[in-house]
Amino acid sequence: MEDYLVLIKKLEALTQRHQELDAMIDELNADKFKDDFQLHRLKKEKLGLRDEICKLQDAIYPDIIA
Repeated sequence: MEDYLVLIKKLEALTQRHQELDAMIDELNADKFKDDFQLHRLKKEKLGLRDEICKLQDAIYPDIIA
């Protein structure tokens, strides 16, 4: 049960960071003189977080075929 709570907290933290990155990317895209290198780095980090979020979701909510 304790491991479950730890996974939930980690999932919440990763989801929050994912949303922050999304906002940062939108902000950079709106900038006329955007830094493409920074934009690429943020997108890459966001994709990595998405993969980690998916793995945690699979661990928390496994597919059970009845």
